[in-house]
Amino acid sequence: QVQLVESGGGLVQAGGSLRLSCAASGRTFSLNNMGWYRQAPGKQRELVARISSRGTTNYADSVKGRFTISRDNAKNTVYLQMNSLNSEDTAVYYCNADLIFPRVEYWGQGTQVTVSS
Repeated sequence: QVQLVESGGGLVQAGGSLRLSCAASGRTFSLNNMGWYRQAPGKQRELVARISSRGTTNYADSVKGRFTISRDNAKNTVYLQMNSLNSEDTAVYYCNADLIFPRVEYWGQGTQVTVSS
């Protein structure tokens, strides 16, 4: 089992920045990919950014150049630095992690990000 605890969400004005953190505990020795998804009202959950255990990253086109994902393996924590936020970034952001073995994935409880225009 892996537990994921997110922090750092909140209300920010358009053009502002926020940094999300997600700390993993439990079976962390088997952590593989970690990432962030988001879900806006009335929309499907979508991938925002993901980082492998070796540091390989991928981003949704909508956040490229504005968001940066990073990872501290010693702390089992993944971060999402979000800059130049706009109203379309308003959503609940969920941390996600999967294990090398067994091949299962886990979700955090979600943290609300609201961008006011």
